[in-house]
Amino acid sequence: MTQCLERARQEEGFRIGHSMPPLSVEQRITAIYRDEASRVLATLMRLFQGNFDLAEDAMQEAFIAALAQWQRDGIPDNPRAWLVSTGRFKAIDRLRKNTRLDNNLAAIADSLETQEQTLPLEDESTLEDDRLRLIFTCCHPSLSIEARVALTLREVCGLTTEAIAAAFLVPVPTLAQRIVRTKNKIRAAGIPYAVPEPHALPARLDAVLSTIYLVFNEGYSASSGCSVTQQDLSAEAIRLNRLLQSLLPHAEITGLLALMLLHDARRGGRTNADGDLIPLEEQNRSHWNRAQISEGCDLVVQALQAGPPGIYTLQAAIAAVHAEAPSAEETDWAEITGLYELLSQLSPSPIVELNRAVAVAMRDGPAAGLREMDKLKDHKALQRYHLLHAARADLFRRLGQSPQAISCYQQALEVVQQEPERRFLQQRLARLQKHS
Repeated sequence: MTQCLERARQEEGFRIGHSMPPLSVEQRITAIYRDEASRVLATLMRLFQGNFDLAEDAMQEAFIAALAQWQRDGIPDNPRAWLVSTGRFKAIDRLRKNTRLDNNLAAIADSLETQEQTLPLEDESTLEDDRLRLIFTCCHPSLSIEARVALTLREVCGLTTEAIAAAFLVPVPTLAQRIVRTKNKIRAAGIPYAVPEPHALPARLDAVLSTIYLVFNEGYSASSGCSVTQQDLSAEAIRLNRLLQSLLPHAEITGLLALMLLHDARRGGRTNADGDLIPLEEQNRSHWNRAQISEGCDLVVQALQAGPPGIYTLQAAIAAVHAEAPSAEETDWAEITGLYELLSQLSPSPIVELNRAVAVAMRDGPAAGLREMDKLKDHKALQRYHLLHAARADLFRRLGQSPQAISCYQQALEVVQQEPERRFLQQRLARLQKHS
C-alpha cells in the first residue's frame, strides 16, 4: 500500500505540506487496502479470467483513483464495490488500447463490457469463493513450495515484494523474478482459477496447508538471520489460516490453526531481553499467552472430535500437552511420546523420529533417548540438521559425558544458520570446555 499511495501522490500532485490529504482519510484508505485488497483482487481475477497481471494493475489503479476521489468526495458506503467497479473500468480502458496486440485481451474486454454496470458480486458466497479461488491458485501443488509461499504472501496477504524478500533473506530482484515466473507458469500450464472439485480437495488442501505452515515456521523460528522470530510472518500465517477456516471448515484446517496458536503463544518466553534463546525447560511460563493457549486447546478438541486426526491435529495435540503443563518437570512425556508414535505412523519422517527420541529421553532418561537418536545419526536428511547434533549434545551433557557432548556441539555449530541459536550452542560449548 505504501508504494500505491506514493504513486498516487506523485500522479495527483500531492506533496508534503499544506496540500497533503487529511491523514485520517489516508489512514482509513490504508485500512481498507489492508482489509479489502485480497477480496478486490480475487474478484477481479475471476472477472479477468485468472489474469494475475491485469487484475493487479486494475486493483492498484482503483486504489490510486480512490485516494484522489475519496479525498474530495468522501469514502463511499461500499468501498469494495466501488473499487471492483473502478478496477473493471480501468481494465477495459487498458484492454481497448492493447487489443491490436492481443486478441485474447479483446475478448476479455468484450466480456467485461457486457457485464452489468453495478458491483459484479452476486452474493457473499460468491465473494468467499473468489478468495478461495485465489488461495488455491497461489498454492497449486504443481508450483514449487518457494513459489507458493512468495505468491501467497504477495497476492493473498498483500505483503510487498521487499518485505517478503527481507523475511526470507532473498535479494529483491530474485524474489520479484520468482513471482513473475510463477505467474507465467500458472498461465502457461493453464492452472484453473477455481476451487477444486470435492474429489481433488484433499490433495490440493495439503498444498495450501503446507504453504501456510512453512510461512508460520519461518516466522516462529527463522531458518537463518539475526532473530529467533519474525512476528509479522507468524501473524500473517495465522490470519491466513483463520480466513481459510472461515471459508472452508475442515478438521485439519482447525488443527493447523490450533498448532500455530499454541506455538505462537510461547513466543514471549522464548528469548530474553538481549534476544538470546531460552530453552523450553527454562522458560518463564507466565510470559506465555494464556488466551491463545485456551483458544488453541479448544480448537484441538474440535479437530479431534471431527474424525481421525491428521498430521497437524496430532502436532497440535502435542503442543497442547506442552502448553497446559504447569512446568517442564510436570509435562506428560508419556502422552507426548505416544502422540509422536501416532504421528510417525501417519507421516513417517526423520524429523518426527528425532522429536520422538527427545520425548523418549524425557520420559525414560537420556541414555534411552540416545539409543533412539543413534538410529538416526547416519540418516542423510539429518546430516546437516543442527538440531540432531544439538539434541545429542544435550543428552551427552546430561549424562556427564563431556567429550562426546563437546564433539556434538561442534558439529551443530558447523551447520547452524540462525544467530541466536549459534550463540546458545556456543555458550553451552564454552561452559563444557571450561569445566572439562
